[in-house]
Amino acid sequence: MSKILTVTFDGSVLRPDIPPDLELNKHYVITIVSEDINSSETKVADVWDVLEDLTGTVDAPEDWASQHNHYL
Repeated sequence: MSKILTVTFDGSVLRPDIPPDLELNKHYVITIVSEDINSSETKVADVWDVLEDLTGTVDAPEDWASQHNHYL
């Protein structure tokens, strides 16, 4: 199981921004990553951002669409 929670550190305790849905009395491993709320570099990519990064054009002959079997 993997979850991403945003928390605030008050000097002694990490306080979740929303109540986490976790089992009581169970141990968890936490990875700490600093987040600058005002930075656009820390934006988490959604599926549309990933797909946009993967899209592009292909250099091919002009009749590629109509003659795709020939070029395969």
